[in-house]
Amino acid sequence: MALAAQGEFLKKLEGILGRERLITEKEDRWCYAFDAAAAQAKHLPLAVALPQTTEEVAAIIRLATEYRVPVYPRGAGTNLSGGVIPREDGLVLSFAEMNKILELDIENLTATVQPGVVIQDLNDAVAPHGLIYPPDPGSVTTATMGGSVAESSGGLRGLKYGVTKDYVMGLEIVLADGTIFHCGGKTVKNVSGYDLVKLFCGSEGTLGIMTAITVRLIPAPEARRSMLAIFDRMEGAARTITGIIANKVIPATMEIMDKVTIRTVEAYCHAGLPQEAAAVLLLEVDGIPEVVAKEAAIVERVCRENGGQVQVAQDDAERENLWTARRAALPACARLRPTTVLEDATVPRSQIPAMLSALEKIAQKYNVTIATYGHAGDGNLHPTITCDERDKEEMARVHGAVDEIFHTAIELGGTLSGEHGIGVTKEKYMELEFGASGLDVMRRLKKALDPLGLLNPGKLVGPVAAGQGAPAAVRE
Repeated sequence: MALAAQGEFLKKLEGILGRERLITEKEDRWCYAFDAAAAQAKHLPLAVALPQTTEEVAAIIRLATEYRVPVYPRGAGTNLSGGVIPREDGLVLSFAEMNKILELDIENLTATVQPGVVIQDLNDAVAPHGLIYPPDPGSVTTATMGGSVAESSGGLRGLKYGVTKDYVMGLEIVLADGTIFHCGGKTVKNVSGYDLVKLFCGSEGTLGIMTAITVRLIPAPEARRSMLAIFDRMEGAARTITGIIANKVIPATMEIMDKVTIRTVEAYCHAGLPQEAAAVLLLEVDGIPEVVAKEAAIVERVCRENGGQVQVAQDDAERENLWTARRAALPACARLRPTTVLEDATVPRSQIPAMLSALEKIAQKYNVTIATYGHAGDGNLHPTITCDERDKEEMARVHGAVDEIFHTAIELGGTLSGEHGIGVTKEKYMELEFGASGLDVMRRLKKALDPLGLLNPGKLVGPVAAGQGAPAAVRE
């Protein structure tokens, strides 16, 4: 953009927002060139806008369209796939100021929130009513609802309760031309027309900008029991994962940590994890007390049958200590080396043993350190490679290991992402999972809803040029 046009654009933006909600200082703009993904190219945004209303968002999008300025929607920046970083000069649209809970409808078990609401804040608001919002990403105390819906994030409770898209009932969206529209609602049954709500869940801001989100709430479980199962062989932990499900018990949470993760976490937060263990499982069953007691007994039995020693949390303090240890896995690993490459290759539950075995072989083959942890019960593993992006030879090995991780996951019938999204870090693998025809369908949707390619360009399906994504007979 020419300097004169840039000046006009910024002046008009200031007219929409006021000077105090438009960030243009270079040092401050650099803070928005990053998210939690590692080793990504950094592009300084032209400016950062902080709207407070849907109408302001629509006005900003119309202005960006007029001046052909790319727009990058951003929540808390905890994204792990490069989903919010600018790929070129453009405008970052931060939702830090759109952080209100608009409605708690206890009768209909719904909540309507602005995209900047922190997930934990929503749960704190509904807890006095005996309710919970189940999606529970590891960054729950900082991640926002808008970012969570855009990535369709999962979390520790995904095994029993599902992921974000399973709870989104309605959306208010600003389209690429500034049009405001609504889809979905509060009804339990809604099968009218295309499922537009699901279309926008996980779309990573590439199809439209969410400005209000209606989600389903559920009653909080009456009882819960947390356990730590300790194994001297990874194979025993892997067999336990499938064995518990085979016994028709679906825990609320079933997490795994390998030896590297255990030692790293223990050095970080001193949670009392057994440092000589090959693996641990952190498990929780919940529900009505009688069912919890019965399921906990089955879980303990299966763990012991596979060589595990079981410790049961005796009170809330011990329970919280276990889950604090699990949530500390990423920050603990991040202390080891300058760069942390965290992935979320996901496979069917039955393939967890094979994936765990493959990860050990990949680490040896490429001579890299992989700490493996994650949501073992739903097949969502987080192999985390600690490295230094300044060492080009090491990074070549890291990239080789990552390539093999994702190829292995797909070969085992899995997917590229269980909860972190695609962003820019996994965009190159999309054809591996969906094939050329599947990727073309996504690009057609992108082209139809964002013909100028200004909404979070270069993400998820890569750049979509003018005319791309349309049938050959009607391409420009």
